[in-house]
Amino acid sequence: MNLRIPAGGDETRPAEIVVSDGRFEEILPAGTETAAGGEQWINLRGGLVLPGVIDGHVHFDDPGFTHREDFASGTAAAAAGGVTCVVDMPCTSLPPVTDAEALAQKVRAIQTKAHVDFMLWGGVSGNAMALEGWRANLEELIEVGVGAIKVYCLSGMETFTSLDYEQIVQVFEVAAELGIPVGVHAEDATVVSEFSKGVRDGGGNEPVDYAASRPVLAEVAAVRRLIEACRETGARVHVVHLSSGSALDLITDARQDGVNISAETCPHFLQFTLDDLLRQGSLLKTAPVVKSIEDRERLWQGVASGEILFIATDHAPGQWPEEKNTGSIWSDYGGIPGVETMLPYLHSEGVSAGRITLEQLVELTSAEPARFFGIDDRKGELREGYDADFVVFDDNIHWTVTGNELHNLNRYTPFEGHEFTGRVRATYVRGRAVFERKPDGRELFAPAGGGRWIQRGMV
Repeated sequence: MNLRIPAGGDETRPAEIVVSDGRFEEILPAGTETAAGGEQWINLRGGLVLPGVIDGHVHFDDPGFTHREDFASGTAAAAAGGVTCVVDMPCTSLPPVTDAEALAQKVRAIQTKAHVDFMLWGGVSGNAMALEGWRANLEELIEVGVGAIKVYCLSGMETFTSLDYEQIVQVFEVAAELGIPVGVHAEDATVVSEFSKGVRDGGGNEPVDYAASRPVLAEVAAVRRLIEACRETGARVHVVHLSSGSALDLITDARQDGVNISAETCPHFLQFTLDDLLRQGSLLKTAPVVKSIEDRERLWQGVASGEILFIATDHAPGQWPEEKNTGSIWSDYGGIPGVETMLPYLHSEGVSAGRITLEQLVELTSAEPARFFGIDDRKGELREGYDADFVVFDDNIHWTVTGNELHNLNRYTPFEGHEFTGRVRATYVRGRAVFERKPDGRELFAPAGGGRWIQRGMV
């Protein structure tokens, strides 16, 4: 009781929410219900209630690389950021999730640690395709309910190597037949190899050299090939962490031509540019790399216009400070945290700044990811019968981001010192409070293990 919910555009309306057995039973006008026998009523003090955020792209590194992140710390940060479901990538755990046995091993390792619900990407790597049974392994992954399939045009991981375009077409053919999306890291390996060689042969070892090794051309070249493969196979293709305006233009033109391709982008591409990389150095090192001011503005335009399907974080912190300060830009770890700051960032720089509406924020962070991962029959909306996943958001609070106060394992952030408008007060998963920030500043988390594995196509 005493809450507001989105009502179209930037409007909100007073409401009451009734939750029973972990689902929304009713969403009513304010003043409709009063506390009855046996019911617990919670006064949300005028807070804005939003559907729980679904972060469709995280690397929680568990099992295998838990010096960078583990599922307990990653999902705690998610809860503190209003994220009620994460979709974890297949490539940054050991063994990689390229067959059903590896997936089962991963679920056993992480399910008792989860503060929020989770889905899992499956993947096809060059390593996996070298095995005779790769196609059967892929089919089994899809059968057991992975959210989507991940492949790389360019990978720096020995345990999850990239595919050439002929191999990607083969994966697309299977995915099209079985009706599951394929997410692609879209940087052309040949372009990056050529530009990297030129820079490194010249002795370059600065952030600007790293940026020069992964130019816009690499993303554009890969996206062109993916559009061709998508058109050829009829697969549902999704470009992850899109970073350039030119690649977005290609995707928009292809979609208008009936090609079933989409893209996500990330808060760091909406905020930071090459100038910030030069200033922050390896702390902001990512792949793809941040681009120009013009690219940033084109991505915001794509977010506002609906050309970009949803926002995800590519949360992938390295061990801090060791892996970000190796002495060489080439060996410094490429990845940043983001799961905890996404919602307040998008509210602050999107809604409060007038770039997008509150209604669009909900679509970009909840409804569209739910549709993409095939769980829009139970998550992504404040709707009767859906899982009672929601965020209590203080939309007028101003606060300053401090890495040490975040909750992922390695507490650094390129948003250090940024002031945001709007902060998560509480996060509920299936009607259960998994995170609360009290008025006196205390932060309370429910015990780990309450999050559930959500499978595509299964209720």
